[in-house]
Amino acid sequence: MSHIRKKLVLVGNGMAGVRAIEHLLKLSPEAYEITIFGSEPHPNYNRIMLSSVLAGGTSMEEIVINDLEWYHSHGIRLYMGHTITKIDTVQRKVFSDQGVVLPYDELILATGSNPFMLPLPGADKEGVIAFRDIKDCQMMQETSQTYRKAVVIGGGLLGLEAARGLLHLGMEVSVVHIHPYIMERQLDEPASIMLRKELEEQGMKFLLSKQSEAILGKKRVKSLLFADGEVAEADLIVMAVGIKPNVELAQKSGVEINRGIIVNDFMETNIPGIYAVGECAEHRGIAYGLVAPLYEQGAVLAKRLAQVATEGYSGSVTSTKLKVSGVDVFSAGQFIERPGTRALRYQDEIDGVYKKLVIKDDKLVGAVLFGDTGDGAQLFSMIKNGENIKGKEKELLLGLSSDALASPKGNRLEGMADDEIICGCNGVSKGAIAEAIQSGGCTSVGQIKACTKASASCGGCKPLVEGLLQLYAGDHVVTVKEGICGCTTLGRDEIVAEIKRMELKTVKEVMNVLEWNNEEGCPKCRPSLNYYLGMLWPEEYVDEKESRITNERYHANIQKDGTYSVVPRIYGGVTSPAELMKIAEVAAKFDVPLVKFTGGQRLDLLGVKKEDLPKMWEELDMPSGHAYGKTLRTVKTCVGSTFCRFGTQDAMGMGIKLEKAFERLNTPGKVKLAVSGCPRNCAEATIKDFGVVAIDGGWELHIGGNGGVHVRATDLLCVVKTDDEVMEWASAFLQYYRENAGWNERTAQWVERVGLDSIKAALEVREDRLALQERIQTALSLTTDPWKQIVNEPELRKNFEQLSEMKTVLEGEAI
Repeated sequence: MSHIRKKLVLVGNGMAGVRAIEHLLKLSPEAYEITIFGSEPHPNYNRIMLSSVLAGGTSMEEIVINDLEWYHSHGIRLYMGHTITKIDTVQRKVFSDQGVVLPYDELILATGSNPFMLPLPGADKEGVIAFRDIKDCQMMQETSQTYRKAVVIGGGLLGLEAARGLLHLGMEVSVVHIHPYIMERQLDEPASIMLRKELEEQGMKFLLSKQSEAILGKKRVKSLLFADGEVAEADLIVMAVGIKPNVELAQKSGVEINRGIIVNDFMETNIPGIYAVGECAEHRGIAYGLVAPLYEQGAVLAKRLAQVATEGYSGSVTSTKLKVSGVDVFSAGQFIERPGTRALRYQDEIDGVYKKLVIKDDKLVGAVLFGDTGDGAQLFSMIKNGENIKGKEKELLLGLSSDALASPKGNRLEGMADDEIICGCNGVSKGAIAEAIQSGGCTSVGQIKACTKASASCGGCKPLVEGLLQLYAGDHVVTVKEGICGCTTLGRDEIVAEIKRMELKTVKEVMNVLEWNNEEGCPKCRPSLNYYLGMLWPEEYVDEKESRITNERYHANIQKDGTYSVVPRIYGGVTSPAELMKIAEVAAKFDVPLVKFTGGQRLDLLGVKKEDLPKMWEELDMPSGHAYGKTLRTVKTCVGSTFCRFGTQDAMGMGIKLEKAFERLNTPGKVKLAVSGCPRNCAEATIKDFGVVAIDGGWELHIGGNGGVHVRATDLLCVVKTDDEVMEWASAFLQYYRENAGWNERTAQWVERVGLDSIKAALEVREDRLALQERIQTALSLTTDPWKQIVNEPELRKNFEQLSEMKTVLEGEAI
């Protein structure tokens, strides 16, 4: 007789609830028939990495923890875009707002929390949002394209992360805080002041000791009024003043609540068969808003559901880390001195380092680190374990040695409990890493990352992962340069060398011959291999479309509502009345909701349906602007000597010549060029991948600039006299970059890595430059305009005129 599985329903598809399910599947994979309801139209994603997405360091795809295939492979029924509105606790049924009714034997409430919105007059106006989910993130990105001034209310952890992301998006950002110093819940005053100075240098403004009174404006926000009568202009207001547990469903279902859903040490509510976990739960009077405690709760709940003995959850000591580019901040435990405690401090204003330890009864009870947070994880472990530190205070304050971390003698890592979280971003415990090393055969950080996801997000736990490697693998530790992804330990140069040596000609062949761990590859390695093969064998390799991302497969940028953006190429930003009229007529014919000038002097037609793309391209009869791929994007120009009284050279002519020469060029990362007609540099050529600046009697050639997340001014490559020399050096530089940079490595990163001198040396001899120029011209001669190709080939065109099946999944169908 087959085992009858109990029905388990999880309400909430977030990090805490799904983590509990992951544990349960390991402990008792056949015990339950699992169904998950999630209000958002997305699979499970890492919410704490949203700030990294906003700041440009991570893509939306990279923060997905469990993709749709994971649910399918584990037999989990997932309802995305469904909100549970009612629970019948007698009949044990749940009801969704989409009409789905399901019975349950066990029910987990993981409804998370809602952002607290200040009840200010005008808070319902357009442009007033929170920072809580992907939708908020997308709203900020969208707003930044049209508006300039942003105000973030809240100088805590979340508010500062939102503010830094908005700075990256090019907005002017002011942080409003009711307290006299920022992050007062995580930092003491000296550390807070150092943090504020650092953020001010990045461009952030602060309005401290300010009480918000009202949001002004008609339909959309215009400004924020304070109680003292002062006003701050704002096109966007982000409220980041805290969260409150989402208890509405529990409350109307008869589940006992206080601030959150009240649970015991086994995450049980007052109603049999109903559990709560995560930010919605209140345990011993505390509702936690940080990921590590929520994962600890999930581990206990999984054991309870699997009927495995557990001591229960007894609460957590918490730590926080600010995820802001260029700023290192760590805080843990009781960091403010209280009666019976003493504090030790170290402060270096020159190097920007501050450390504070709070000690009680010879035990470390709290710590604050600024500027150098390398010891944070070890200190946090000592706080949680209650280790006696008498006689070690100076060592701890001035810095733990790396030898102490790896040394078997008295190893702090050895004393950690197996269920202690090492990687807070991905909830990976010490035990999981130990198992990966001892049973899974992992002998490098890269292998552990691929196997467990530890250190795969912010990277702050890497020293602990390395310490565990030393502890459990000892002499078997393999120190390797991490591979291009978790599927291989090989780096970019090794892969390219092997492709050349063995003349490998397909992605599948490379992965097979070079012994990929995952025979199908992953979203990181497949596009990179596709590029390397195309770069090495331009005349033989057939581009593998399935290894490209959605934007590159459909030759248009997909937008958050599923529509696409069409950007035709406008050479050098120079157009004509006839071309403008054609674009306007096509936009009107296809009811394009928004037409916008881009930062690269082009027109962007936004809101186009996928099935309309080929017809629109046909009507435009213009080349693709490649605004979606790792190719030449734009060549920005000023009017140069044609009109400007300061111009010394024909900037527009040179820009058009460069763009026509290199359009459709596939490159490791996107490439932007600019030509300025004089040293006033109106085209901003000195923050482009390749910039040309006119001077009297010639041109300066600049390389390796970036105006994005990490702004980088160019390095001067050389000075030339003629237009032909500009084309020669540009061709040589771009081809040398194509042949030597890693996939997804922009010129700014590449120049930093290899050094300007090595590039100059490689391009110094004219014969070498001409050889590179010949190779780039060969590659370019084999390219075709993708829009025209799709318009003229019925088989390719058919792919667009059939609507994607994925749309129905995202609209809430169960899988």
